[in-house]
Parts: sequence; C-alpha cells; structure tokens
Amino acid sequence: MIRTQIGHKITDTHRAKLAYVYIRQSTPGQLVHHRESTTRQYALVERAVALGWPAPRVQVIDEDLAKSGAHAEQRVGF
Repeated sequence: MIRTQIGHKITDTHRAKLAYVYIRQSTPGQLVHHRESTTRQYALVERAVALGWPAPRVQVIDEDLAKSGAHAEQRVGF
C-alpha cells in the first residue's frame, strides 16, 4: 500500500465504506478536447485501490459526463 500524507490517515473504518469516484466534464466539447482530464479522473479509481480499497468497492459515477453543472436537472449521477 502507498504511504502518503493522506494514506497514513486512512483507516480500515474508511476502507470498510464504498469509495466513490465522480467523473464529469461540463460539455461534449470538453470530452473531445480535454481527454486527458477525463483519463485522469478515471485514474482516481486506481488511486483508491492503491490507498487500500478493494477494486469492487470503488464505485464510478460518470452519468453526468457532458452535462452542465449549472442545474441539477438531467444529472442522474448528481
């Protein structure tokens, strides 16, 4: 397991809960032109695993990709 400033503060109590990774870009254009950002957000799943969460307990929420954050309507993942 990775030992970082954050890593040593995470306990088994934390790891007993689900870890959620919320992924979004505000517009379809951002998905096309900022692919690195989306890739880095998905990489947070691996970061959670490195910090000790079992992969099946890391939940990805990406239903809000390409939806504006101006309003909660039509944002299922929110």
